[in-house]
Amino acid sequence: MKDQLGRHINLKSTPQRIISLVPSQTELLYDLGLEERIIGVTKFCVHPKRALVNKTVVGGTKDVKYELIQSLKPDVILCNKEENTKEIVSTLEKISTVHVSDIYTLQDSLALIKQYGELFSAENSAENLITTITSEWKSFKAFVKDASEKKVAYFIWRKPWMVAGNNTFIDFLLKENRFINAFGEKARYPEVLLSELKMMEDLDYILLSSEPFPFKQKHIDEIQRELPSVKIILVDGEYFSWYGSRLQNAFKYFESLYKKI
Repeated sequence: MKDQLGRHINLKSTPQRIISLVPSQTELLYDLGLEERIIGVTKFCVHPKRALVNKTVVGGTKDVKYELIQSLKPDVILCNKEENTKEIVSTLEKISTVHVSDIYTLQDSLALIKQYGELFSAENSAENLITTITSEWKSFKAFVKDASEKKVAYFIWRKPWMVAGNNTFIDFLLKENRFINAFGEKARYPEVLLSELKMMEDLDYILLSSEPFPFKQKHIDEIQRELPSVKIILVDGEYFSWYGSRLQNAFKYFESLYKKI
């Protein structure tokens, strides 16, 4: 088997001791029925809540505790190209087999779910999840088929202000919502100035994500003072950026967001 970077994953048997360094993927493992095999998670693996209580916390996504991970004797460590650095992956490979995901589209996410099903002998659970997500996706596409496009700026950070640009999973889901990304010509997660948005006469909405920066009403007020004519909405960042099993509920959330705007 190869991971999503095309790296060969060599395992003699089905992994029984799993460490996940990606919150979205941790939740996916639980929903595939693999809770008993998970031995380590990050401090950001907040879904389900019991993960942080029942599993060993091995650090964050960018600052892992290598000695602790080694002491847990994992069969496989699950990483992500965006969440975890190349240096982290390289160091972890000296400890155990490492699988790296790389997600830009919903098709990539479905492919990862299928891979996990095969990797962990959970094919039926994976196929059921893929079927559910695909069905919800198709239903949502029909829901927005005739909706007019809206131009949006999707903020992920403050000090400095940062937005989602192209070549990101967020950008893919914005397009699925028939939103035109105001910063779609910029790569990944660029820093921006509010003055740049002042010059966008056709900007319909600013979307403030709940993560990784926890935007609140006070931040709406802050931006509104600079951009009084633009509508600003708080959105659930997990539905726009978590690419695992959370997708089975994401499209219902997007429908509710449409009704709100």
